[in-house]
Parts: sequence; structure tokens; C-alpha cells
Amino acid sequence: MTRFRAVFALLFALSPSLFAAKPNIIVIMADDLGYGDVGCYGAKAVKTPNIDKLAAEGLRFTSGYCSASTCTPTRFSLLTGTYAFRQKGTGVAPPNGPALIKPGTETMASILKKAGYATAVIGKWHLGLGDPKPDWNGDLKPGPLEIGFDHCLLLPTTNDRVPQVYVDDHRVKNLDPKDPLWVGDKAPDENHPTGLTHRDTLRMNWTHGHNQTIHNGIGRIGFYTGGKAARFRDEDLGDAWIKESNQWIEAHKDQPFFLYFASHDIHVPRMPHERFQGQTPLGFRGDAIVEFDWSVGEIMKTLDRLKLAENTLIVLCSDNGPVLDDGYVDGAVEKLGSHEPAGPFSGGKYSVFEGGTRTPFIAKWAGRIKPGVSDEVVCTVDLAASFAALTSTPLAENACLDSQNILPALLGDPGAKGREALLQQDNNGNNLGLRMGDWKLVRMKNKGASKAVVTKKKRDDAGGVHRLYYLPDDAAETKDVSAEQPERLKTMIAKMNEIVAAERTRK
Repeated sequence: MTRFRAVFALLFALSPSLFAAKPNIIVIMADDLGYGDVGCYGAKAVKTPNIDKLAAEGLRFTSGYCSASTCTPTRFSLLTGTYAFRQKGTGVAPPNGPALIKPGTETMASILKKAGYATAVIGKWHLGLGDPKPDWNGDLKPGPLEIGFDHCLLLPTTNDRVPQVYVDDHRVKNLDPKDPLWVGDKAPDENHPTGLTHRDTLRMNWTHGHNQTIHNGIGRIGFYTGGKAARFRDEDLGDAWIKESNQWIEAHKDQPFFLYFASHDIHVPRMPHERFQGQTPLGFRGDAIVEFDWSVGEIMKTLDRLKLAENTLIVLCSDNGPVLDDGYVDGAVEKLGSHEPAGPFSGGKYSVFEGGTRTPFIAKWAGRIKPGVSDEVVCTVDLAASFAALTSTPLAENACLDSQNILPALLGDPGAKGREALLQQDNNGNNLGLRMGDWKLVRMKNKGASKAVVTKKKRDDAGGVHRLYYLPDDAAETKDVSAEQPERLKTMIAKMNEIVAAERTRK
């Protein structure tokens, strides 16, 4: 009997999911949060006690990545487990863009639904709705409910793009049929107020773009009219997401659940609730980080109150690296001081340098994940296959084409290894990065300058299409060692080309 108990204890330690109830799973995705933007990754100018607590009680990854340096492709690959560049049209989605993930596609949500989970997405979507475009006054199908989610409360695109309304399951919430919502690419008439024609009325000025329809005193990308009763205040987004999330968690506390909490913080326009404004010396960008940290704390409080923390796996990540001026005058550049949003790395949003895709990445599962720090390479694209393994849910051959099962590394199991090779892409996959061990290959096909101010760090981007960096000595990727490492360069170019040409990388 003693020997049996010892064997049982060993098996439980190695594979607890075989014996324990399936854990609840919450993926918290920040928007444009950089590696250096939170305290546990070195930030001093902004306080993030709730994220720091999550890290102290869980596993903080120093090589945690998203798969792309803009929002839509990262969110696509997070849910589908497939690199976004494999499907055309997965760059940043326009206001009237169709659903990018088609019904019948296996997703993280559909995998967990098969495993008996209740599933919900609350927050920013930005993966398109409808076919061939959204029907804003009717049923917004297909959408999240057609790819595995039971419930959604969405910001349909991103808040600098119209319309500023919530989507509740298949309908625009609070929409008055007597005041229909119209969304278009051109102004509805010559008298329509925009950020260009009525710039003097704006309470947040624009620097580039973001000068079309005005809502809440802020210019947006795109045009819309109507739907007045359905429109929200920017300041209320964070509270709305938390209220909905807490209610949904409580309603499903007696069964396994999966919540994809997709915060809009700290994306532009940064307009956090009034109670957070002025909380940091960094302007609204820093204040939005504080609001995001508050959101994390509120979810953790709910889990504690409902006694769910012991059986809930939380993964915190970001959809891409940081950006300062992304189209609005909000003090992000002027008030930066010594704060380094990307930490020690170069680049940020839109870039395939490390600052664009290496972001905060934390996993917590009380009683299962031993607190600590991990240097293993993990990525958001791998969560789908890892959750399938966690819940013993078989993956179809044609599903999750690039998602690797990195569950042992995610849980911090002794000796567990993360990814051996990770491809990173920019918005459309023209520029690519390949991380293999300590080495990083950058393919820079498009050197076009962005109007966004991503960082105040200066770097010389002169060089060829392919550049090679040794990350332990050069985290900022400033010294191209291609000439000194011709064989390694050749090997990594061949590996990158192989990944791009292949239909899949999941074995």
C-alpha cells in the first residue's frame, strides 16, 4: 500500500490534470503593454501591485512572446494556434471587416468547449464580424459564438476605430431601431463633423490619422452615424469589462470555465476612468497601465471571493509591444522621462525586434505552479495546443497548425523545455524574426517608416535584408554578427524559409 501511494503521488505530481478537476482557465491579454511597463519587469515610474502579486505567486517568463507585433494577427494566432501570415487579410482589421476566423475553424474556445468548459470572450475583439461585412443593425454573424464561445461582450474593433458600441452576443447592445447605426469608409455628407473640420472642438488632439468621425471629443478612424443610445464613454470601458467578467465568472463558478479577458488598456485613445487619471507621472499612458493593473486585481479578488483561485490557471500576456505616439497627443512622449516601455529591448509595436513581441508573460495556478522565474521560450500561439493537452482534448490533424504543446514549461515542471524555434511577424508578415536558442534572425523586407513614435531610443537600422544577433550579449539587437557567423546565418535563413513555406509546424 505504501508503494502504491508513492507511485500515485509521483503520477499526480507529473500529470495532475489526470486526477484533479479540470482547472478554470483565464487568459488576460493586455493591449500594447511593453516588457518594461510593469513593476515585476523593472518599471519604476508606474506601480502595478496586482500584476506583481500575480508574478510573485506564479511563474514569470523572461522569454514570453506574442506571435506578432500588432493586435489582429496576434489575436488570430492566439485563438487559432496558427501563424497569422498563413491566411491573407489578417493584418489590422478595418471597422467593417468580415469575420477572419471562419465557422468550423478549431479555436482555443472550441477545444475547451469540447472539454466541457463554459466559454466567454469579454473585451476587445478586432477579428472582424459578419460575412461579407458586419450587419450593425441585425445579427452580427459569424462572430465569436460561431467559433466556440458561449458568450461575448465586445468592443468590435479597437477603440480608435469606429463604432464605439458594445456587441452583446450577436447584437449591438442598447441599439434603438429608430436610430440605426451606419458605419462607412467615407463621410456620409459634406457637413459630417470630423477631426479635420472640427479640430478645435477635440479634447484629445490627433497627431496622424484618427481625424474622421468624432465621438466623446476624440477623432477616430472611419465614419459612423446613429446608434446614439448604444455608444459608450471611453472612460467606462474598463469598468464595463470587469462588471461583465465578474458576473459571468460567478454564474459559472460551479463548472469549468474559460474566460478570454481582452482588455483595451493601454491602446489609444488612452482615456482611463477619471479615478485613474493623474495617478502616474507618465500621463494617460501610465494611468492606463494602472487601470489595467486594477482590472487584473479585480479578477483575482473575484476568484478569491468565490474560492476558485486554487483551481484556476491564469495566463497574463500582451498582444504586442509598446508604442508611445500612436496617433494622439496624450503626453506619452513628452512625459516618458527615464521609463523604458520595452525594457532592455529595441523596437516595439509594428517591429520584429524583441521589443515588438517579447512582452510580460505570467502564469499562475495556485498549488500547481511553483512561484519563480523561467527563461524558457513560450508564446501565445502555443496556448491552444497546451490547453488541449491540459484538458486531454485531441486536436484534429488540420487544427492549430503552429501551436506547440509547451504545457510542462508553462506549468514550470522541472526540466521542461519551451520552444526551440519561434517565428515572429509584423502586421502583414513582410518582416519576420526567428528566435532559435540564444540567436535571433531578423528579415527586414519592408523598411518603410511608420508615423507612430514607438520608442525614444535611437538605433541605426542600416543593414541588409537579413541580420543576425546574439541575444545574451546584445538584447537590444544593435550589433549584426552576420559576417562573423556565416554558417549560422545560412542555417537560420533556411529554417525561416522552411517555416514560411510549410503549411504547418505542429508535428
